[in-house]
Amino acid sequence: MLRGYNAAGAGMIAQQRYQDTLSNNMSNALTPGYKSDRSTFRAFPEMLIRAYDQQQLPGKNNSKIPNNYRVGAINTGVYMQEDTPYFNQGDLRDTGIATDLALVNGDMPDENGFTFYTVANEDGEARYTRNGNFTVDSEGFLTTTEGHYVLDNENNRIQTGTEQFEVTENGQVISPFDNTLLGIAYHPNANDLVKEGENLFRNEGEAVQNARENAEVNFSVYQGQLERSNVDPQQVMTEMMRSYRLFEINQQVVKTYDKSMDMAANQIGRIN
Repeated sequence: MLRGYNAAGAGMIAQQRYQDTLSNNMSNALTPGYKSDRSTFRAFPEMLIRAYDQQQLPGKNNSKIPNNYRVGAINTGVYMQEDTPYFNQGDLRDTGIATDLALVNGDMPDENGFTFYTVANEDGEARYTRNGNFTVDSEGFLTTTEGHYVLDNENNRIQTGTEQFEVTENGQVISPFDNTLLGIAYHPNANDLVKEGENLFRNEGEAVQNARENAEVNFSVYQGQLERSNVDPQQVMTEMMRSYRLFEINQQVVKTYDKSMDMAANQIGRIN
C-alpha cells in the first residue's frame, strides 16, 4: 500500500517541477536569444520482490525447509532528472537600433556546436550569451542590458563612445573610439554549458574556442536585429495542460490510497 503512496507522490513532485520549468520558458518567450529548457524524466530503480515461506518435506518428521521465489519487479516512481538548454537558432526580428546585434550560425563542424557572444561577469570571468540586446554605458563601453561588458576578440572591453557605430557582417565594430572585432566564442558541445541567470552561460566541459580561429565555423552578425527566443508558446501551453492533468491523475491515486487506508484503519480493524 505504501509503495503506491510513494509512486504517486513522486509523480506529483515531478510534474510540479516540470511546471516550474515550463513557466520559466513561458516567462522568457520574449527574451532575445533565450534558449528554452527541456526536462528529462527517469524512473527510480526497480525493486525486485521475492516471497519467502517454508516448504514441507515428505516424510514422518514433517521437516520444513526455507523457500523463496521471485514474484517480479515493481517500479518505485518517477523523478525529473535535469533541465538542459535546447540550442537552436531563433528567428530574427528587425529593431533598427544600432546597439542590437543578431548572431546567426552558419555551418558548424560539430553536431552540437554553437556560437556565442563573449561577455564578462561581475568578477571579470568570461561568460557566454546569445542575447545581442546591447547598450552603451556612461563611460562609452558596450555592455549587456544587465551591465556586463561585451568583450572583443582579445577579451578586452569594447569602447564605442556612442550608440552610433557600425558593425559589419563578420563582427567588426567600427566607431570613433575603437575599431575591433566582437569576441565570438564557439563551443563544440553546447550541452556542456550551464545557465547562470541573466541569459548567461558558464562552461563546465571542454574548452571554449575562439570561433575566428576555427576555419570550419561560420557565423554572421546583423546590426539592427535581434534573435528571438526559441520558445514555442503554443507548445509550452500544451505541455503545461498535459502536465497539470498528469498531476491531477497522481493526486487522485493518492486520494484513493488514503481512503483505502482510512477504511483499513477505522472500519475493517474495528472491534465490535
